[in-house]
Amino acid sequence: MEKISFYDQMERNKRDSILLILVVFVFLIALIFTIGLVYSPESSFFFLTIAVVITLIHIFVSYNYGDSIVLRSVNARPADERKEIYLINTVEGLAIATGLPAPKVYVIDSPEMNAFATGKDPQHASIAVTTGLLQKLNRSELEGVIGHEMSHIRNYDIRFATLVAVLIGLVAIISNIFVRSMWLGGGNRDERRGGGGWVVLVVIIGILLAVLAPVFTRLAQAMISRRREYLADASSAELTRNPEGLASALEKIRNVNTGKMQVSEAVSHLFFVDPTKSALDSLFATHPPIEKRIKVLRSM
Repeated sequence: MEKISFYDQMERNKRDSILLILVVFVFLIALIFTIGLVYSPESSFFFLTIAVVITLIHIFVSYNYGDSIVLRSVNARPADERKEIYLINTVEGLAIATGLPAPKVYVIDSPEMNAFATGKDPQHASIAVTTGLLQKLNRSELEGVIGHEMSHIRNYDIRFATLVAVLIGLVAIISNIFVRSMWLGGGNRDERRGGGGWVVLVVIIGILLAVLAPVFTRLAQAMISRRREYLADASSAELTRNPEGLASALEKIRNVNTGKMQVSEAVSHLFFVDPTKSALDSLFATHPPIEKRIKVLRSM
C-alpha cells in the first residue's frame, strides 16, 4: 500500500476545508440577497448589508462564549485532580510536546468512548473525555486520542468548526422564515404581478435557494468536519510518532460504542467519533468511517 505523508494529508485537508467554507458563505450571501430582491428590490443591497452585519455579530458572540455553552450542554465536569490525575498528566505532557498552553480538562460521565476539544484559541481551550474512554484505553491509545484533540486546538479547528456551525444555523433559520412567509402570502403580491417575468423568476430562485440551501450547507458541514478529522488524525500521528496507538483506539471504539450518547446534533461534530448513529449518516455524517481512518493511519 502506498505510504501517505501526514504533511501531505494535512495540506490536502486544509485546502479542501477552505474551499468548502467558501461554499457555505456563497450560499448564505446568495440566499439573503435573493430574499432582498423578492421583498424589496430597490433596497436589496441595503438589506444584504444589514444581514451581513447581524451575521458577524452573531458569529462574534458565538466565538467568545461558545465553549462554555458546549461544555454545559454535555454535562462536562472539571477533572478530579486526584482520581483523574492520569488524564491530566497525559494532557499536560502532550501540551508540552506541542508547545501549547495546557488546556483545561473535563470529564463526561458516560460509558461511551469519546472526547472533544473546544475553545476559541490555544490560550482558551478545553478537552473533555468520557469515563468510558478512560476505563477502556491503554496509555498509547489514550495519547493518540488526546493527541488528536490537541491537534484540533493547535490547528484552530475548533474555531473553524464553531464558525461553520453558526453559519449553517443561520442559513437554516433564514430559509425557514422565508419559506414560511411565502406560504403565508408574505411579500408584496401586487409588486410581483406588476414586475413582469423576472420577478416571478426571482421568487422561484428564492424558494429553491431557501429549500436547497440547508441541505447543501449541511452536506458542506459534513464534508468539512470529515476533512478536519483526517487532518487531526494525521497531526496526532505526527505528535505522538505512533499512528498505531490512535488506530488501535479507533478499533476499540468501533467495537464498543453503541452510538446512543445523549448529545445535541449541534455539537456532535466536535467529538472524536460520531456520538450518535442515524440512517442518514452516509450523507450527513460529520465523521469519516472509522474503517477509513484506521486504514489511512496504518498507511502512514
